[in-house]
Amino acid sequence: MSTGREGGPLRCAVLDDFQGAATTLADWSPVTDRVEVVTFPDHLSDEEELVRRLAGFDILVTLRERVPFPAALLDRLPRLRLLVASGMRNSVIDYEAAHRNGVVVCGTASASTPPVELTWALLLGLARGLVAEADALRSGGPWQSTVGADLHGRRLGLLGLGKTGSRVAQVGLAFGMEVWAWSPNLTRQRTEEVGVGLAASKEDLLAGSDFVSVHLALGERSRGLVGAAELALMKPDAYLVNTSRSAIVDQDALLDALHEGRIAGAGLDVFDEEPLPPGHPVRTAPRLLATPHLGYVTRANYATYYGQAVEAVAAFLAGTPVRRIGPHAEEKT
Repeated sequence: MSTGREGGPLRCAVLDDFQGAATTLADWSPVTDRVEVVTFPDHLSDEEELVRRLAGFDILVTLRERVPFPAALLDRLPRLRLLVASGMRNSVIDYEAAHRNGVVVCGTASASTPPVELTWALLLGLARGLVAEADALRSGGPWQSTVGADLHGRRLGLLGLGKTGSRVAQVGLAFGMEVWAWSPNLTRQRTEEVGVGLAASKEDLLAGSDFVSVHLALGERSRGLVGAAELALMKPDAYLVNTSRSAIVDQDALLDALHEGRIAGAGLDVFDEEPLPPGHPVRTAPRLLATPHLGYVTRANYATYYGQAVEAVAAFLAGTPVRRIGPHAEEKT
């Protein structure tokens, strides 16, 4: 078995394996003769607890952006040699600190279809009141208590028309919706390629849409893009769906709008704090259909994440890391 920095056998920790999927959807046998693999089914957020749990590992596999890796944490994991993150972008890893500590950071492929499908699950669930109606049917409640919102002929506004947004648009068109989009750099050529309209401004899109769905990457220009002023532009019978990044929509402003009934409802899969702690106001907000960040959680996507994590570990052990991410991705190990 290979040895780590401390001279003992290499150890690999797989974080946040809530469903026990890491070892059931991927074959780790290519590396288990050289690496001890340990999975953690619980979420760790406290830095002291993270250091205590992870200090004895040479390799970490982290799922999406659930666990931040700032300099303060990386500096306290002197044994760490390889950090594998699912996806090829990760905003919560301090790449400079990783490089300074001699940690190689690698990513995996990630499909865009799972968040598209969940977006429509939320949008359809909101439009037809599925949770309330299903709960009433199972509990002996009223037979029909809501009147669903139509999709056909209604306007779907997309904030972002990249890989995910364009696929959401195609589904909207298939439902017979009028689809338009806006983002800071969106061009008419791009909207024509997808077959949708171009909104003149963010404000026009919000004010004129019956359903709004967020599909932007998080950056300086998109952070807080939809706040109290923007939510006030929306129709009282309109719905907002966010399966992208929580920080794009002001969570407190959205909760206020829901409590005051200023929009018909919202669907959320992303939150300012994850996992949501017990008693968090999002958990009991009215007019809200929320899921625990399931956008990427599918069998095929997990098989890719963990299968390619095994590849990354094997390649690192061979001295030829694959799919390196961050500003030092091109450097030789």
